[in-house]
Amino acid sequence: MKIMIDDAVWGFSKIFSQFGEVIALPGRQISNQSLQNCEALIVRSRTRVDEGLLKNSKIKFVGSTVAGLDHIDQSYLEDNGIAFSSAQGCNANAVAEYVISAIANLSNDLNFKLFGKTLGIIGVGNVGRRLDFKAKQLGMKTLLNDPPREFNERSEHFVSLEKALEADIVTFHTPLTFSGLFPTHNLLDRHNFNHIKKDAIIINAARGGIINELIWETTPTKANIIDCWENEPNINPNLQKSAYWATPHIAGHSIDAKFMGSFMIYQELCKFLKEPINDQIENLVNPELREIKEGNLHDTLNSIYPFINDDLAIKDNSNFEDYRRNYPERFEWKHFATQFELPNNND
Repeated sequence: MKIMIDDAVWGFSKIFSQFGEVIALPGRQISNQSLQNCEALIVRSRTRVDEGLLKNSKIKFVGSTVAGLDHIDQSYLEDNGIAFSSAQGCNANAVAEYVISAIANLSNDLNFKLFGKTLGIIGVGNVGRRLDFKAKQLGMKTLLNDPPREFNERSEHFVSLEKALEADIVTFHTPLTFSGLFPTHNLLDRHNFNHIKKDAIIINAARGGIINELIWETTPTKANIIDCWENEPNINPNLQKSAYWATPHIAGHSIDAKFMGSFMIYQELCKFLKEPINDQIENLVNPELREIKEGNLHDTLNSIYPFINDDLAIKDNSNFEDYRRNYPERFEWKHFATQFELPNNND
């Protein structure tokens, strides 16, 4: 089998070489012509997978090693009998840790306590439920908004979008969708931005396009933390200037998340080809436990992950894509023995 793969897929040569010849290209350079004679395609978010890419190719399997789906034309794949798997949830814990790190840094910079603050979580899926769990351990109160879950579960634990937007801190974790019962494109727009308090903190670590950027850049807030943008890597410079911190879509870029994205697609390709799973691959990420002796949340988290570096890296936003592709090694909290007790995972 010949496999075309985005060269940003973590560990691609070690993980996928058992299936045959692996050809690696930057995601934006994968083209219809480059796919000739390939039978499998494995991408991240930078490759638009649709008829234009796949027409007249021999592709039988498509795997996406990221959580988002807006770059995949799933209807085309289904109509043409092409198997598809994605790595839903692979980076959920990394994104939740990013948000907590961001909030902890802000609380230090702006001199406020997390205890008792309200956190409005828009989208309570893989990321949102982990964030809810961690925030509560830090003494925060959460307002959960997730219309699809509320509709399906008939639960009373959810609040309206308008109510969630009234929180001290509002963070977005929905997919980007344009149709259906609950579309999320421009979910925060001119008609509901007025629910945001002038001293609120807004975080987007979901997808560009969920918040109307033209409205956002002129709306007064205490702070904006922006990781996801429309038209990446050519991001809105006015919105970037309005951000307290701006990062290049790296919230989910921990080594753990990248590995899990690759491993989940590896497992699905094994199933598709009816091949056995190599158990050694599951242990590729196994660093020694590292000790952190700081005694508070802010210093502990910054010893693990110097959050501010990601903002500094794209002060010149022409560095956006290069920094993202060559992102520094970052491990999740579970690999550290800390004196300060960090919020646990709930999975």
